[in-house]
This record gives sequence, structure tokens and C-alpha cells, in this order.
Amino acid sequence: MLRELAIRNFAIIDDLRVRFEPGLTVITGETGVGKSILVNALNLVLGGRASAEWVRTGSEAAEVEAFFEAGAGSPAAQAAAQAGYEADGGILVRRVVSRTEGNRVYLNGRLATLQVLSAVVEPLASISGQHAHQALLQEERHLWLLDQFAGLLAERAAVAARVRELSPLFERLRELRARSARRAERQELLSFQLREIDEAAPREGEDAELEAERLRLKNAAALVSTVEAALESLHGGEGSATERIGAVRRSLEKMGRIDPALAAEAEAAAELLFRLEERCEALRGYLKTVEFEGGRLEEIEARLDRLNRLKRKYGGSLAAVLEERARAAAELAAVEHLEEEIRETEAAIGRIGEGLRREALALSARRRQAAQALEEAVARELASLKMKGTRFGVEWLPPPAETTADGLLPRADGHPVGESGIDRIRFTIAPNVGEVLKPLAAIASGGELSRVVLALKSILARNESLATIVFDEVDAGIGGAVAEGVGRKLARLARHHQVICITHLPQIARFGTHHLRITKEVREGRTRSRIESLDPEERTREIARMLGGEKITKLTLEHARELLGKA
Repeated sequence: MLRELAIRNFAIIDDLRVRFEPGLTVITGETGVGKSILVNALNLVLGGRASAEWVRTGSEAAEVEAFFEAGAGSPAAQAAAQAGYEADGGILVRRVVSRTEGNRVYLNGRLATLQVLSAVVEPLASISGQHAHQALLQEERHLWLLDQFAGLLAERAAVAARVRELSPLFERLRELRARSARRAERQELLSFQLREIDEAAPREGEDAELEAERLRLKNAAALVSTVEAALESLHGGEGSATERIGAVRRSLEKMGRIDPALAAEAEAAAELLFRLEERCEALRGYLKTVEFEGGRLEEIEARLDRLNRLKRKYGGSLAAVLEERARAAAELAAVEHLEEEIRETEAAIGRIGEGLRREALALSARRRQAAQALEEAVARELASLKMKGTRFGVEWLPPPAETTADGLLPRADGHPVGESGIDRIRFTIAPNVGEVLKPLAAIASGGELSRVVLALKSILARNESLATIVFDEVDAGIGGAVAEGVGRKLARLARHHQVICITHLPQIARFGTHHLRITKEVREGRTRSRIESLDPEERTREIARMLGGEKITKLTLEHARELLGKA
């Protein structure tokens, strides 16, 4: 239940706070005082889109705040808990609309998203205004309203879930069939790639090894010349390093017999001579490895050319070539098992589709049973709204044309099964006796449409946990006895729900258990709206104003008292 609404710097409202009570609350006021602004503010806390145009002139931001009573186990509290918000004490919604900064949503004092807000407030309240009238003219909404009346929303959701379960399987099957159609061509390509790589038999890092070997072959003469010169200097004969170190060793050994301290140096010289001879032997071994054969260089050039072609074709490196080889082998194996995958996917679609067909047919049968009850219920409600003799119908439409050419969409009784099942309907009406039923959108006047909306709301409210219903423009196109019937209907609806009705008609306003009046005034050069709760005498004068205009006479006051007394 909506308990309190606070509005700041919103259009012509600077600071407004209003408390709501159970039962039927009527809101009245002259044209232009801000009743539509109040509806816009309510719509904002119920998840509606924000507009910077609503920010009051001279202000940087507008704020709307609403507090809803919601028990711990209520759908709204559960939705809040699922989103991570505590709601034990109720639901506090705050919307901030800024001229320059991003608009913000707060839920119980914490930032939230519009998606979370919509999920939480959806069970709390709804506004039935011009948008509700327009929604009633949208035939795609009619089936949902029938399901809501019949209590079939859970079954409808189950059908939708199965359809969504099939969707990825359809995509998978289409992909497999497309691959199957290209299978021969793809198999040939993959087989060629594997042969080309396998015949080359590359090793990871082989190209780097060959590049190093090619460099050595191209510089073989220089390498040999350098090594031979080094050997000549180290061990080549008279004056070489080994000869000179050998002489040093012998001198130190001789003197070591005189001074033992030099014996250690002689041993070090001998070790140095030994290591030098080792390096000379290693250089002689290296000379044996240096090749001068032109044929080997040609082999290396040819191999590198082949490897480079593979690298250019399959990813830029031998590692990428080998990865591509593994991928091609895996895909070729998958292609060879394609028919088996197609059969398995078709079998899965068949299993789920069979269950979907059963559920869709059962849902359709229950809808047809409920349709007659809805027709009778709406007719009764319309009769109480001074539309006696009006016939209301549910027309079953033919199935739509097939939307896909591959025939994958399951069918039941020749109808394609979508997320809403197999049925397409539209509401029809014959407002006058003797007329044939015609689509609601084609025949209903504004006043008739308002009453159809109220009739449906009255019927559907019995199956709703919705606590608060706001009616705006419910009096569009009606008056007199019709308005009185609408007022009585609202009063009866208020026995089970909190009803807030914005109206221009005294015949409706008189049924309110609470009466709020919106006025506006000019103060300090600025227009401001304000709202006040009326006591019995103030209410009488407001009803009199609605009856007779700005000039209130004794007669209009008596008429107002009579209306209120009858209510």
C-alpha cells in the first residue's frame, strides 16, 4: 500500500508531501493545478522514464520519494531480497532527476537500477490512465489479460521457458545442417591442409636452427681462417702461447727447488698450459664441423622457403602452424561425426518439442474455457457501468504465417508454438443491441473504453496481489448516471485494494473515503502547487465547486450535501 509521497522541485511543485490511507482516495482540483504532474511523479517511482524537462525552473534536480507498506513475505519484499535489498520495514523508493548529471534511483536508501526498481514495485501499484486505454487497444495484450483472468500466467511462463530452451537447439541444428551442406568441400579443404603440413613435417623451432646453420655455411671460410689463425698463435710453433707458457713453467719449477713458494706458481702455470691445450683441441674439433658443401646450403634455403610458406599461410610461426594442424584434425574428426550430431540434436528437439506441444494444447484448452467466463464477467461489469446490453467477446484469430523457412518451429493443431502458446485473440465489443461484435479498437468510444478498462481492472483485481491501483482519466467521455456507476465500481474495488482516483466529476468524487484537493498559487512571482486533505465541510464546498463552477451558491451546496449523503 502507498503510504506517503514526497515531491520536490518537480514541474510547478516546489515541495509537496501527501499521506495516503486505505480505501478510495479521490483527488480533485481545477484544470492545470498539477493533477497530471502528480501522476507523472507516481509513474516515476513505479519505474517510468525520467525527463530533465520535469525539473522545476531554477533548480538543478527534482526528487520524488514514495514509501510503500510491504510485508516481509510479500512479492515486493521477496523481489527486493533477491536483488540484495532488505525490505522488512517496507519499500522506500527515491528518484532524482538532474538537469546535468545522470538520473539516480534509490531503493531503501541504496542505489539501484531501473530494472531492479521495476521488479520490486511491479506487485505494489499500477497506474490506469491513458497508457492503460492505449494498451487495451493493442491486441497483443489481450491474450495476456485473458491468461491473467484465468490464472494461467504460470502455465504461460512454462511454455515460454520451453520455447526458449529450444531456441539454442534450433540455432545448433541450423549450423550443423549448413555445415553438412558444405561438408564435402570442407572435408577436402581440411584434408589438403593436413597433408600439406604433415608432408612438410615441421618441428617447433626448426626454422631458428636452420637460420643459424645457414649463417655458418655462408661464413665458413672466415670461420676457418679465424680458427686456424688462433691455433697458430696458441700452439703453432716457435713463439706460440703454449711454448712461452711452457718455458715459464719450467723456470718456475727450477726456482721452486730453491724457494718452495714458487712451486705453487709453477703448478698454476702447468694447469694453465693444460687448459690452453684443451681449448686448442676444441678448436681443431670445430674445424672438422665446418662444411663448405654448396649442396647443404641449397637444402637449407629450400627447407626454409617451404617452412616460410607454411608460416605465411597458417599464422606466422611454426607454433601457429602446428596449432592449425591440431585444429584442422579436430574439425575433420567433427565433420566426420556431423550426421550423428544432427541426429542427436533433432532427437533433443523432438523430446522437448513434444512436451511443449502437450503444454501448449493444454494451455489453449484452458484459455477457451476461461474465455466464455471472461465474456460473461465483463458483460456484467459493463451492465453495472450503464452499458447494459453490451456484448463483449473474445475472438480467436488464425495462426500467423510461418516466420521461418526451415520448419523447425514446433506446431500443435497446425498452429506454430511461440512463447505465448498457439493462440491469437482479440477483444470485441457490441455496445448496442443488435450490432455485431467488432474489434475493440474499431468501435469503442473514449467513454466506453474507460469503462471497459475499469471493468477489466475490477475483474482482474480479484486475482491480483496488487495493493494500490491509481486511476487517471477513468472519467474520460462519461458523465451523469454513468459516472455514478463508475464511482460505485471504484468504491467496491476499494474494499480489496487501495484505490486512488484523479477525477473531474463530482458523481465519482462523492464515493471517496478520503478526499484530497490540489490547488495552485502564485507566491513571490512563482507558481506553486499544493495538496490538502479536506474535512467534511471543505469537501462539501469542493463537490459544490465541481457541480457549479467557481461561484458556489446555496443550491449547489445543498446538491453537494445530497450527493455526499447518498454516497
